[in-house]
Amino acid sequence: MVKARKYVVKKYFEGVPKKSDFDIVEYELPPLKDGEILLKTEWVSVDPYLRSYNRKMPVPYDQFSYQVGIVEESKHPTYPVGTRVVTHNGWCDYSVVDVAKITAYTADSDSLEVLYKLPELKGLSPSLGIGAAGMPGIAAYYGFLEICQPKAGETVVVTGAAGAVGSVVGQIAKIKGCKVIGFAGSDDKVKWVEEELGFDKAFNYKTVDVQSVLKNAAPKGVDCYFDTVGGEISSLIITQMNKFGRVSVCGYISAYNEDHKKTPTAPILQPSILFKELKIEGFIVTRWASRWQGAIAQLITWINHGQLKPKEHVTVGFDRLYDAFVGMMAGENKGKAVVKI
Repeated sequence: MVKARKYVVKKYFEGVPKKSDFDIVEYELPPLKDGEILLKTEWVSVDPYLRSYNRKMPVPYDQFSYQVGIVEESKHPTYPVGTRVVTHNGWCDYSVVDVAKITAYTADSDSLEVLYKLPELKGLSPSLGIGAAGMPGIAAYYGFLEICQPKAGETVVVTGAAGAVGSVVGQIAKIKGCKVIGFAGSDDKVKWVEEELGFDKAFNYKTVDVQSVLKNAAPKGVDCYFDTVGGEISSLIITQMNKFGRVSVCGYISAYNEDHKKTPTAPILQPSILFKELKIEGFIVTRWASRWQGAIAQLITWINHGQLKPKEHVTVGFDRLYDAFVGMMAGENKGKAVVKI
């Protein structure tokens, strides 16, 4: 029998998630049945959507998230011992997967359940399978390219520019020949996205007048906006969009920890949307479920060619999953926040 540990959410989060909202449960996994595999968790992803999905689930629930695991025991021919896989099994150190019960992604479902073999990363860390070559990278790839449909020479603005998704979006925009302006939450992050990732300009939104610096950096206006934060900054950016501009809404992290009964206010957007004939579209990454592997292959190619530079903020230890999560929500990470188990 294998002893396993997992984090269980026992209370809905109020504001910033608290350690007391979770229980760490130790239990014994049953012997494998035919068609099942035993996974030892190697890497766990902590992402903003873990916060926004909190009230979509009945409590108590096992804390979900993407992870990379290695098959330690197998009763399924497709997944022999030693195979690395990506699942949505969450904050646990061991888990059992009934392969036949993993439902395929469908575009009309927001189910996050998944099981696939980790692609060949050619010597790169397996953790990239839950980062730049995993769900966040796929969100950047399809959420930006399919919704914004950028053209060479256009001006792109990215909020959350130093985060797991935004940092990839900005680099893809540069690959596509765009001018890229980013907003991030510290001077250190601004320096990183400009000097290492190649953004044309970046600003610390906490210390600048967003409206004025954007007018100076994009005097001809903004064509594409990739929004991960929502709130007032997004409204200010949208007012500077060009006619027929495109906005891809990936998240609204600025409000994730707000009282869910009170909606934060922001400047009205309808005049800009109407008179500039803007397209504003939200997305859930499972929309492109059947095409994930194509995005992963292209992202890995860009990484191997040096066109895309993934960065990870690594926390070590099962016992530090909570710390990594709230640290990521507070903006402590540059690039993808992952936990090595």
